Amino acid sequence: MTELKQTDIAGRLDRLTELSVELSNNHDIPTLLEHILKAAKTMTGADGGTLYRINADKSGLSFYLSMNDTLKMYEGGSTGRPIHLPDLPLFDAAGNPNLSAVAAYAANTGRSVNIGDVYAAEDFNFSGMRMFDQTHGYHTKSLLSVPMRDHEGELIGVLQLINAIDPATGVATAFSDTDRRFIEALASQAAIAITNQTLIQRLEELFESFVKLINLAIDEKSPHTGRHCENVPELTMMLAEATHATDSGPLASFRMTDRDRRELWLAGLLHDCGKIVTPVHVVEKATKLQTLYDRIHTVDTRFEVLKRDAHIRALEAKLAAAGMRDVATESAIEEDLHHEIAQLDEERRFLARANIGGEAMLPEHQERVKEIGRRRWVGPDGQERNLLDADEEMNLNIRAGTLNNEERQVINNHIVVTIRMLEALPWPKHLRNVPEYAGGHHERMDGKGYPRGLTREQMSPQARMMAIADIFEALTARDRPYKPGKLLTESLDILGKFALNGHIDPDLFDVFIRRKVYLQYAEKYMDPSQIDVVDESKIPGYVP
Repeated sequence: MTELKQTDIAGRLDRLTELSVELSNNHDIPTLLEHILKAAKTMTGADGGTLYRINADKSGLSFYLSMNDTLKMYEGGSTGRPIHLPDLPLFDAAGNPNLSAVAAYAANTGRSVNIGDVYAAEDFNFSGMRMFDQTHGYHTKSLLSVPMRDHEGELIGVLQLINAIDPATGVATAFSDTDRRFIEALASQAAIAITNQTLIQRLEELFESFVKLINLAIDEKSPHTGRHCENVPELTMMLAEATHATDSGPLASFRMTDRDRRELWLAGLLHDCGKIVTPVHVVEKATKLQTLYDRIHTVDTRFEVLKRDAHIRALEAKLAAAGMRDVATESAIEEDLHHEIAQLDEERRFLARANIGGEAMLPEHQERVKEIGRRRWVGPDGQERNLLDADEEMNLNIRAGTLNNEERQVINNHIVVTIRMLEALPWPKHLRNVPEYAGGHHERMDGKGYPRGLTREQMSPQARMMAIADIFEALTARDRPYKPGKLLTESLDILGKFALNGHIDPDLFDVFIRRKVYLQYAEKYMDPSQIDVVDESKIPGYVP
């Protein structure tokens, strides 16, 4: 072996070592595959090369990437120029291994194939290659085909090189045995790197599927909030991308990598995972008196009892008056009955309206509930009691929404459970912020939020983004049992006031409006009837 050859081998070893490090650090499979083929060409001086990947059902090899320097050809991979060739079958019609095509032979036997003169070889069918040469005015001289298998012997693909070019003469020559051994080493390392990245990708896909399974379980518990778990991560990412694109102002330095995006997306999917333990009757509480059923119907029954008793009293009074033939008294009794029934019906309708949660119940309406609740009626046990018991009166006087204080605590506890669930998981380094992002969407900038009372300075921008997304989605959602979806202008007015009073981050709110994130979301997820014309100059907390 000459000194030149020793130098050449040393250079190849250095390149192989560098490539090993590159393969272990590169997490993008398409990029990995392109680097592998380019490195193989460089190490052997090959004029062209093809990289095949095993197809989905493992019945054949798909043309993934093809390069040829003489023909200036570069197709497949990330080029955007697809290879319009059918898969190379690994088996014939009878199910026997295909050993006639070189790449299929290498794949089926696990052995490399090194052919010095393709046109003189008789062991394989080269009709396709000869047709390629004729079509492109090319001459294929030598060929090296090496299978790529992982550590368990599973086929990943085949690396095939064409025409080793002699650097001294520029003429196509055979690949050496040293070339073969180096490419086999490269193929082995590459297969393991690809397998590792595929395994990581599949594990991440499995984890995301598991997260979606949790959200599906929450959706099944409460179809009225099913879209929330899907829409909040979408809106969070819209705001994050808008912030990433911002080049001025307090958030100009905010940037995300693809890993950062993945981390935030998972956090968005998991932000309400604690609701899996929230009782259905609380999540689904559409009216103030709803438990396992809407108790307003029980109250309705009591009104019917009161009306029945009123009728009985009137009939008894009429009977007494009839004995005295007092027509005037009978007429007064009928009028009083009519007035009493009308009043009971009006009170019944008022309580029915009060049972429906709203934005804010007026104090005088709350007092009216108490007044009606003090009406007396006789129950089935013969005992006289108030029309409304203490629990019914308390629920009907809920100031906003349908949840009482105890139920609101149950709902609020979902974020505590979310944090406990997420902090219990052994997150890898690139996902370690998921608990913080997901667990902060009910915190406020002024420290008055829950569960930890964090201030703006104690929260990451991502957690503050999710807080905005959570509120805006809830304001615009049309699937809540206790309220209609708000118009776009109404929602932005409320959100703007939140930016002014320390509830949400004013800088992120500025991006939300300035970059028209609200409109991007509205056009994709809101009903067209909710999308009214927005005058940004009238949005509180925003300066155009």
